[in-house]
Amino acid sequence: MTTGQRIRALHPVFRNVLPPFLVARVLVGATLVLAHLTVTTFRPDNPGAQLRVGTGLLMWDGGWYHLIANEGYAGAGEVSLRFFPAFPILARYLAEATRIDVGVMLILVANLAALLAMAALWVLVARDLGDERWATRSVWLLALAPAGYVLALGYADSLLLLCAVVALLAARRQWWWWSAGFGLLGGLTRPLGVLVVVPVVIEWVRLAPWRRSATWATRLAAGSAVVAPVLGLGIYLAWVGEAFGNALLPWRIQESGSLHGPLQLPFAAAFHDVAAAAGGHHLGSALHLPWVALAIVLCVIAFRRLPASYGALAASVLMVSLATSNFDSFERYALGAFPLVIAASSLTGRRRIEWIVLGVSAACMCGYFYLALIGSVVP
Repeated sequence: MTTGQRIRALHPVFRNVLPPFLVARVLVGATLVLAHLTVTTFRPDNPGAQLRVGTGLLMWDGGWYHLIANEGYAGAGEVSLRFFPAFPILARYLAEATRIDVGVMLILVANLAALLAMAALWVLVARDLGDERWATRSVWLLALAPAGYVLALGYADSLLLLCAVVALLAARRQWWWWSAGFGLLGGLTRPLGVLVVVPVVIEWVRLAPWRRSATWATRLAAGSAVVAPVLGLGIYLAWVGEAFGNALLPWRIQESGSLHGPLQLPFAAAFHDVAAAAGGHHLGSALHLPWVALAIVLCVIAFRRLPASYGALAASVLMVSLATSNFDSFERYALGAFPLVIAASSLTGRRRIEWIVLGVSAACMCGYFYLALIGSVVP
């Protein structure tokens, strides 16, 4: 295939991906402007809210990534170890190479990764499931999901999403080395990145690359794809153990009471929040419960309508996300279970339903971003 043919092959992908990508960023930008204009009205005595609005796309965890990229983990302190290294290291080296401010580079890398993740998602659905309209609906819903604003922030979620989509797409196509490369990067990007191993293992079993007829090169590549996400996680934890004396520090820090608390049985926190809400307590935490219920329904739909590896990835992400002591950031974690978006878009085949769902979702995205800016919700 010539270079011109490759470019023409990419044209329909980005023709369907760029509009939702740009619309989402226009909405995020407009919400950020609104927050700048109104934060002193709604939070006049809250300097933290005003600081978050001032930092904009580097608010909350973005500030940690910025600190790590600038000063490394030693300068950022042990608490920063809960943030995995691939995203800040990539931004730091690109910033040094281009002489662009590292904070700006974090945002650029996150948004480029989001664009490429949307393109990969379109290819996955269009080519693997054979429906370009379904693929386009999936990209629109991903871009305008209630937690979709996170893909515009200086967060690692966009990079992890790209790794997960490409690793699954490559495994489905038996491009094992591509799956291995993005699986390794995913394991180095976020703790949930190790779960990329789940769909890859299912595809490894389904396609049976170990059979006698397969070449040794194929067996090696497929085996590498299976171990790569775990290897990525292991590399980071081994470095933490060498540098700080305890390889499990990232988990110990994350399990502190001020963050997500210790792991527990899935749904235990949900039952607690339901009981507390019924008694009139912790109503803020109960606001996550409708999204938890929706995610579970969509996971069932994913198992019914999508290949097994899709549903398994969604289920594994949800199970880990539900095994925490509180549901802060649940919607963001669920966004990483991207088969849920594909399952949801399978229900919006009628144009009127699609527009209603996208309109409501976009309004929720802007509302959640505004609340995150003023400190009412944790993104």
